[in-house]
Amino acid sequence: MTSLFAAISHRSRDLSTEYVWIEAAAPDAPLLVFLHEGLGSVAMWRDFPAQLCAATGCRGLVYSRPAYGRSTPKSPDEHWGPDFLEIQALEVLPALFAAVGVDLQRERVILFGHSDGASIALIHAAHFGTQLAGIIVLAPHIMVEPISITSIERARVTYQTTNFRDKLARFHDDVDSAFRGWNDVWLDQRFKVWSIESLLPQINCPVLAIQGLDDEYGTMAQIDGIAAAAPKVELLKLESCGHSPHRDQPERVTAAIVSWLAKLQPSIKS
Repeated sequence: MTSLFAAISHRSRDLSTEYVWIEAAAPDAPLLVFLHEGLGSVAMWRDFPAQLCAATGCRGLVYSRPAYGRSTPKSPDEHWGPDFLEIQALEVLPALFAAVGVDLQRERVILFGHSDGASIALIHAAHFGTQLAGIIVLAPHIMVEPISITSIERARVTYQTTNFRDKLARFHDDVDSAFRGWNDVWLDQRFKVWSIESLLPQINCPVLAIQGLDDEYGTMAQIDGIAAAAPKVELLKLESCGHSPHRDQPERVTAAIVSWLAKLQPSIKS
């Protein structure tokens, strides 16, 4: 996949946003929009988006949020607040859609989010759900749990004391921008009370929520909370699976998505 770059303006700052298209055989196929994790990027998805699009018949849009991948890095003096996920969901993502020509009123769009990207998908769906065909969320966060903070604290130590920084640098032009943006805000004392639980009843589009039983960043309370609050939720809980179900159990995840999509759109191949 060859990266393209969209110019978006956000809060008086011009940002270059990396993205790639994955074409489908049918020009009117649904569009899967991939929202990456807190340390993710276009490249960190590897070949999963292409494989999922091939299995489902969907088109794909994969992008790196500002501060990640080849997108504009975070400036050294920029500090994200506890509303950073809401800003991405309600300001940056719509700006990207406008820049690359995605029209939620005319296209069947399904958001596919992992971890922080899954939270962004949930927030976006709570406000724009009537315009979405559905959302798929892997290891989402709807509130902050102690297990999340413990793992993120451990990640900071690993970043500072091992070659993890060098490995991560392969996927980001400014690796410190990517890591510090995510790590600093999650360990900010103000973020410990962050929650989107009150938004969940507003999500009226279909939701497929997937989580590993060995997730080191969250418990089943995350997806159980979605099922308890939103009206159209299907859950998949995977054994022998950590925080990245699409890496740990790609066949199970793909099969579940193909089945779920077939219920929404019978013309999608199964």
